[in-house]
Amino acid sequence: MTVSRKPLLAAAAALAISALPHAAGAKTLVYCSEGNPESLNPQLVTTTTGVAAGKPMFNSLVEFEPGGTRILPGLAERWSVSEDGRTYTFELRRNVKFHSNAAFTPTRPMNADDVLFSLNRQWKEDHPYHRVSGARYDYFKDLAMPELLESIDKIDEYTVRIRLKQPNAPFLANLAMSFNVIQSAEYADKLLKLGKPEQLDLDPIGTGPWSFVSFQKDVAVRYRVFPEHWAGAMPIDTLVFSITPNPAVRLTKLKAGECHVMAFPNPADLKKIEQDPALRLLKLEGLNVGYMSLNTARPPFDDVRVRRAVNMAIDKKTIVSAVYQDAGTPAKNPIPPTLWSYNDAVQDYPYDPEAARRLLAEAGHPAGFETDLWYMPVSRPYNPNGKRIAELIQADLARVGIRLRLVTEEWSVYRSKIQAGEASMALYGWTGDNGDPDNFFDTLLGCTAARPGGNNVAKWCNRDFDALITKAKESADQGERERYYREAQVIAKAEAPWVPIAHSVVYMAIRKEVSGFKMDPLGRYPFDGVDLAQ
Repeated sequence: MTVSRKPLLAAAAALAISALPHAAGAKTLVYCSEGNPESLNPQLVTTTTGVAAGKPMFNSLVEFEPGGTRILPGLAERWSVSEDGRTYTFELRRNVKFHSNAAFTPTRPMNADDVLFSLNRQWKEDHPYHRVSGARYDYFKDLAMPELLESIDKIDEYTVRIRLKQPNAPFLANLAMSFNVIQSAEYADKLLKLGKPEQLDLDPIGTGPWSFVSFQKDVAVRYRVFPEHWAGAMPIDTLVFSITPNPAVRLTKLKAGECHVMAFPNPADLKKIEQDPALRLLKLEGLNVGYMSLNTARPPFDDVRVRRAVNMAIDKKTIVSAVYQDAGTPAKNPIPPTLWSYNDAVQDYPYDPEAARRLLAEAGHPAGFETDLWYMPVSRPYNPNGKRIAELIQADLARVGIRLRLVTEEWSVYRSKIQAGEASMALYGWTGDNGDPDNFFDTLLGCTAARPGGNNVAKWCNRDFDALITKAKESADQGERERYYREAQVIAKAEAPWVPIAHSVVYMAIRKEVSGFKMDPLGRYPFDGVDLAQ
């Protein structure tokens, strides 16, 4: 007899949440998230799922404003930049306290030692924590931070100076991203002496508004409010991420009051949510792109004719209509049209199966070929139903002789394998993390990110494209940067390492009793200041 794990997991989740301690008047907010975090340490992840799970516990030197892209002071109270754009000096806040747990009680506030520990862990290969937890620091590497940094120095207890080898326009925005959170060097030292360094990532301590309580895979991540947070205590006493991959189940739990905020409802359910008097539907134009990568390191996708043929064989408009419905628009570029430097003059490949067949024959594949297409097992802001999109693409490509084997894996395994280059074709996507075009071009299509484990899952490295995006990030002139990025989009379209599929409108649903929750264009879920009416 086969027993489904789903009811068991749902029951376990409900039990875990109901078992939360409730002091008189205490408030618990439950967020129905779409998947397990790959890690609780944001340094080790690149997806919004992992970032969201780590963000409540940590702060960075600088922070994005909630619900926006403006850079605000974080653990650094103020900063200055040298005239040549290469030296950043940060003055840290005083008396910022770290959390404590059963194994550790901090003896001092956050200072420059913690900043150096956190940044050097990712940068220096001889750092004692560099290889702990099998860390790869994919985001840090994909943005070429190891090559960019010249020095990180402690000037005094509360002053840090970072020197770059060349100017880098998006550097401050990159520093605000979650992979540059600040951890406790004192906690790390103690764990190292105990021979348990991996506990730094399993039982994390930060300076954020909530402290870590527990994580049970496929069930929940739990946090409690940190009353001594430097920006003041949050209104919510307990925060729970209830891990619920199925969007229909997320909605059922939201309606039942088992969660208060849910991620990414099914497009088909949007009207139901709007009509429910107990719920509110939130909407935001997504800073995202969903795409299918073509692994240029593997035949036959090392031939640009094959890549162009695949682009012409896919009926993108039908896919967007069937899967995204009113929540998406067909994509033609690697960046969304809402982001500055978008090149609307680029012409997309037409849907033309006959022309696709001719190109395949010219490339030596008159009868087509067999290959694999990987699809994500969870709904994402840029792809609400990976399996359905894969099936539609499978049907389209069969008409030109390309026979697909559909493959999927658990989400963290999926990401790891496609980043390692194991997939010939893969559905993937991206939500911008800092509002800068570099976060798409360099992270997803740059030569540095084409390394094994990098986010350039097409493993495409075009030197002309790379030279343009490098010039763009070294320039302080936004007009000049825009010209470089527009040229880069022309090259990306001609070389076709992707089939860009869609840019989505992102929806979230909340219960009416929730106040202060803002959707975030950068794909984070900030619960700072969120409250519940009782």
